[in-house]
Amino acid sequence: MRVAIIGSGPSAFYAAAQLFRQQDQRDQPIEVDMFERLPTPFGLVRGGVAPDHPKIKSVTRVYDQTAAHPNFHFYGNVTFGQDITHADLIAHYHAIIYAVGAQTDRRMDIPGEDLPGSHPATEFVGWYNGHPDYRDLTFDLSQERVAVIGNGNVAMDVARILTRTEHELHETDIANHALDALRHSRVKEVYILGRRGPAQAKFTNPELRELETLADVDIVVAPGDIELDPLSREYILSSNDRAAERNYQSLEQFALTPPEGKSRRLIMRFLVSPVELLGSDRVEAIKLVQNELYQRDDGDLLAQPTGEHEIIPVGLVFRSIGYQGVPLPGVPFDTNQGIIPNQMGRVVDNSGQQVVGEYAVGWIKRGPTGTIGTNKPDAQETVHMLLDDVQNDNLLTPAHPTREAVEELLRARGVRFVTYDDWRTLDQIEIERGAAIGRPRRKFSRVEDMLAALAQHEQATTTTF
Repeated sequence: MRVAIIGSGPSAFYAAAQLFRQQDQRDQPIEVDMFERLPTPFGLVRGGVAPDHPKIKSVTRVYDQTAAHPNFHFYGNVTFGQDITHADLIAHYHAIIYAVGAQTDRRMDIPGEDLPGSHPATEFVGWYNGHPDYRDLTFDLSQERVAVIGNGNVAMDVARILTRTEHELHETDIANHALDALRHSRVKEVYILGRRGPAQAKFTNPELRELETLADVDIVVAPGDIELDPLSREYILSSNDRAAERNYQSLEQFALTPPEGKSRRLIMRFLVSPVELLGSDRVEAIKLVQNELYQRDDGDLLAQPTGEHEIIPVGLVFRSIGYQGVPLPGVPFDTNQGIIPNQMGRVVDNSGQQVVGEYAVGWIKRGPTGTIGTNKPDAQETVHMLLDDVQNDNLLTPAHPTREAVEELLRARGVRFVTYDDWRTLDQIEIERGAAIGRPRRKFSRVEDMLAALAQHEQATTTTF
């Protein structure tokens, strides 16, 4: 059985691993071909995880083990819908798994959102991680005050990267162009703005506590900003949400710690929402509305505006209010939820009927929720559905079910696909480039540079032997 996986992030590798595990148990040969638009694998582990979180990135060692399976093949630098189409996959595979994640950001939909100086956090994250799509963006780091909208882990990542010292960043694998720009940053104050209260914040406690490790940053939390309303107090006292309780205890500690006069300040605010970005030619300030919480019938605590406003002078704004999936050519898509419509991973069309042989995993399946590890049981569920369809003879019947046919197709179209061995070569070159300047890695951030490095390595190897 031949399975194509579109995407190469955590959910893709967990799906491949589960397929091979089930193959061993069922004694049914399975071949997995993984397609990735970039020459490099791992999705947000490479392009989204903050550079100061190397331990999280070490999960790629597990993915290396999956890639070492003899029936696994990686095809990098292959764009779905362009280099290989939906019709091509139908003709070459018994099943297709979409693992493309959520590739864009949600908008605030407020006046001034498109002013220069207003950016989605996804662009900044991609930029400092060396993602080729964002390599050549610029951010005006001459501004002294920055607002980060949202209080999830991505918002915390952005705030940390903006306030870390050059020495701290130099010890990470942050992209060189970002390190050079941040070296000259004039940012002095970063506001993290959450629309709900401290008990409803979405960041994890380790992310929050990590702020204490910043070398030259005062964490400012006004006691009045974390005073719990009756609904939140009842929630913390009566629920089993230990994460919310630990977060609140950490915020209380911040509020009791006086500033030490460090060169930068990180200011955490709650129960505020942006209603307008102000400025003539660029962002000059942000207008906020004070919120209050109310309880829905299902028990959820939501924010609603009070009508009380304030204006904070800022020159740079990053919105971090969630990722959103984008449609794929020829594949059903739910525009309201930003996902591929599915039932436990089985893709369905607009009428709810199963699309034979097509499946989804990860954020494009369930929306942008959970951590890297959440993708493992998610992938297991989808693969279980796929294998049930095997038993019921409910898969595709491809006309050309061979790897040779796929590679011949790509070569005929002039596609220089990148193998997993090629990726290992790039990986080693990046590490060597980093070592030469005293850093853990110096990333390639342009596709053409990656391909040129591979061509040069191939030429050198050919000349040597």
